[in-house]
Amino acid sequence: MTILITGSSRGIGAATAIAAARAGYEVCINYRKNEKAALEVKLRVEELGAKCIAVQADVSEEREVISLFETIDQELGPLTALVNNAGGLDRQATIFDLTAERINHILRHNVTSTFLCCREAAKRMAKSRGGAGGAIVNVSSVAAKTGAPGEYTDYAASKGAIDTFTLGIAKELAPEGIRVNTVRPGFIYTDIHADGGEPGRVDRIKSTLPMQRGGKPEEVAEAIIWLLSHKASYTTGSFLELSGGRV
Repeated sequence: MTILITGSSRGIGAATAIAAARAGYEVCINYRKNEKAALEVKLRVEELGAKCIAVQADVSEEREVISLFETIDQELGPLTALVNNAGGLDRQATIFDLTAERINHILRHNVTSTFLCCREAAKRMAKSRGGAGGAIVNVSSVAAKTGAPGEYTDYAASKGAIDTFTLGIAKELAPEGIRVNTVRPGFIYTDIHADGGEPGRVDRIKSTLPMQRGGKPEEVAEAIIWLLSHKASYTTGSFLELSGGRV
């Protein structure tokens, strides 16, 4: 089994790479900038006995996506699982401060990247093209449902697009033996909150959640691995909430 996890040098992506190694996958770690962090994750994966490569690629750029998948073909073999985790947000802002540059940046890195990676994975997994099937998990966010008013409406909208895309390609690819599902993490302790200008955001919000705590990247990773596994063999086009009870 071979898995690609985009944006896997930190946070949920890194935790998923480690969980995948434990589940028996050969792992491709993808990163855009932080080679040092990616190589640290690679070392942890290899310590678990899994074959692993770390490949730099900006998955919002089509030519880099194509090169990434060709590298996996050559070094790991047929792809059986894809986790679209790459993406991000900008600093907290209201509608009055959104610019076209910011909006397009968010959409490119959160949406275009997922579309392109799903396309390349489907080309390799589809039974009509000689593949053996496979599974894809897209990482959305509870923000797709809440809208993230006053903070990240552009990010929330990008994750809403991922949800809609999941529904469409899950139906389109089911006859090809490819399952497509989505996880919607809520307030998880990752560096993404620092990117938005509030490193302590989870601690500020956690008392408002039914479970009274933030989530761990490892909790999301375990859900992703389950959705990829044969234990979820009759599950496609689904959305798994990982938000501590917030809906």
